[in-house]
Amino acid sequence: MTSQSASPSMNPYDAMSPVAQAAYRARAAAADIAPLPRAAKDDALLAMADALEVRTAEIVQANAEDVAKAREAGTSESVVDRLTLTPERVRAIAADVRHVAALPDPVGEVVRGSTLPNGLDLRQVRVPLGVVGIIYEARPNVTVDAAALCLKAGNAVLLRGSSSAYASNTALVRVLRDAVGGAGLPADAVQLVPGESRDSVRELMRARGLVDVLIPRGGASLIRTVVEKSTVPVIETGTGNCHVYVDAEADIDMAVDILINSKAQRVSVCNAAETLLVHQDIAPRFLPRALEALAEAGVTVHGDERVLPYAEGSKATVVPATAEDWETEYLSYDIAAAVVDSLDAAVAHIRLWTSGHTEAIVTTSQAAARRFTQLVDSTTVAVNASTRFTDGGQFGFGAEIGISTQKLHARGPMGLPELTSTKYIVTGDGHIR
Repeated sequence: MTSQSASPSMNPYDAMSPVAQAAYRARAAAADIAPLPRAAKDDALLAMADALEVRTAEIVQANAEDVAKAREAGTSESVVDRLTLTPERVRAIAADVRHVAALPDPVGEVVRGSTLPNGLDLRQVRVPLGVVGIIYEARPNVTVDAAALCLKAGNAVLLRGSSSAYASNTALVRVLRDAVGGAGLPADAVQLVPGESRDSVRELMRARGLVDVLIPRGGASLIRTVVEKSTVPVIETGTGNCHVYVDAEADIDMAVDILINSKAQRVSVCNAAETLLVHQDIAPRFLPRALEALAEAGVTVHGDERVLPYAEGSKATVVPATAEDWETEYLSYDIAAAVVDSLDAAVAHIRLWTSGHTEAIVTTSQAAARRFTQLVDSTTVAVNASTRFTDGGQFGFGAEIGISTQKLHARGPMGLPELTSTKYIVTGDGHIR
C-alpha cells in the first residue's frame, strides 16, 4: 500500500464566513490599537472629521438613495428624519468627531490603586474592551459616532446598520476607513458588517470569542432580539418611554416650556417625552395652557378621562387614551396624558410603565423634588429641566454610543469610560505567596 502525502492544512481563516472574517480582522486591529498613545488616535479622529467634510457631497448623494427608497416604501416622516443626512448634519457630525478627539483618553486611567500590607503595588487601570459590535437602525449618524468613540477608547468596531441605510453607511465607512488608514492606523478598526440580510446579524450575535461586546440601538423589538438571542455579552440600551410630571407646586410657565421642549423639540429621539402626568391640584390652571401649547406644536394628546374635559372649546387634538398608550414610545407628534392624585401616584404610574430611560419633575418644592428623585429608578431623573438633556453630548461626554437602561457596567448615556474594561497590574519585588 502506498501512502499519500497529506494535503496542506487549510488556513482556518479561509473557511470563515465574510462576517467571521470581518470580526477576525477587527480583532487583529484592536490588538494593534490598544497600546497606541492618545496622539495617534486623535490624529486619526481629526483625519476622519476632515474627510467627512471634504467628501460631504459623496455622503449626501448616497444618503439620498436611502431616503428616496424609504419614502417609496411609505416610511414615516419621523423615521425618514432620522435617516436623512444634509450638508449641515454632516458638518455637525464632523464637529462631534473633533469633540471626541478633544476629550481625555480613558485608556490607562488608574481607577484605584494602593500599596498592599505586603508591599505589593496594586493598580486597577482602564483598558479597551476590544471588538465592539453595534447593531442599529436607520440612523447613519450612529455610524460615525460609534466609530469615533470606539477608536478613541482603543477599540475596533463592527457596524451593522439597517438595510434602509445601507448606501449611507457604506459611503460613511468608506470615508472613515480611508481616513484611518491614511493616518497610519489599521483601517480594519472600522468595518461595516458584510451583508444586508438578517443572517449577518444573527452571525454577529453569535460571534463569541471574536466580538467582545454588542450594543444594540433601536426599537424595542431589535433590542429584545439582540438581548435574547446573542451569545456575545450585550450592553442593553433601551427605548425611551419618558415622563414629565407637573407637580402641584410647579411654575406653570416653566412647566409649559419644559413640556413642549421635551415633547416637540425633536420627536424622533429616545429622550423625547411620551407621557405627561399632572397633579390634580394644578390641572385646572395648567392643562388649558398645556393643551393649547401642544396644539400649536402639532401634538395629538391621548388623554385619560380626567384630561378630556379640558379639551372642550380648545384647539387641542385630544383623543381617549387606551391601555397601550401608557407603554408606547411614539417617536411622533403624540403624547399620552393623565391627571394623578399625588406625587406618589405619579411615581406609581412611572414605575408601572417606564422603560427606565428619563423622567422629569417640574416643581418649586425641594421636598417634592427630593422625594421624586429618590423614588424614581431610571437612568436619569431631571428636576425642572427637559428630558431632552439625557444625551452624551449634552452631558459633556462627546457623541454617545447609546443610552444604557441596564444596571451592569454602564447606565445612562455611554461615553468613553463605558467603552473600556479594567485590568489589575500587580507589581512586586520578588514577592511570593
